[in-house]
Amino acid sequence: MRLTTLFATLFAAFFTTLPALAQTQTALVAGGCFWCVESDFRRVDGVTDVRVGFAGGSKANPEYKEVASGRTDHLEVTQITFDTGQISYRQVLDLFLRSIDPFDAGGQFCDRGMQYSTAIFATPDQQPIAQAAIAAAEAELGKSIVTPVRDMATFYPAEEFHQNYANSDERTLTRFGWIARKDAYKNYRDACGRDAQVRRIWGSDAPFVGG
Repeated sequence: MRLTTLFATLFAAFFTTLPALAQTQTALVAGGCFWCVESDFRRVDGVTDVRVGFAGGSKANPEYKEVASGRTDHLEVTQITFDTGQISYRQVLDLFLRSIDPFDAGGQFCDRGMQYSTAIFATPDQQPIAQAAIAAAEAELGKSIVTPVRDMATFYPAEEFHQNYANSDERTLTRFGWIARKDAYKNYRDACGRDAQVRRIWGSDAPFVGG
């Protein structure tokens, strides 16, 4: 009897000292150029994976050129997977909203067209959290924002060429010359004015300015 009690005590003590198993959740957001959103969130503690792609349109498995043409109704989106023990869905959205121009309904920064507009795609459980995040952002800024909360949509990954573009050493031909993708990304981001506009809107609350 004593041996049984001892084993039970040791068993309970062992499992109470184990760290909680990591649980992951996914956020799906549209913030204009998906290279930029991906690059920003790869630097966030608790984010375990980031993928870029398309969502919101009717065509299955669209290609980048089709979406960029504006004919598919898809938006450029970023799928962010995160450890809920380190960062919450609300915190992910707070960071996201402070990395975009939430007043621009016609695109983002130098990228114009519906395919570059902003949105939060949310499950039924996520939608109240997303609405609360938007309400808090509106209260901070003192005006209404146009970023909608939309029903969760199918995520279609973009071509591998676009994944982790901001960190790629592969060379590509751009208007800046035959250079590494990571250098092309930096030149694009600087030229597009993303950081400057985000800084004007959010000031010191902009978490990724300079990314």
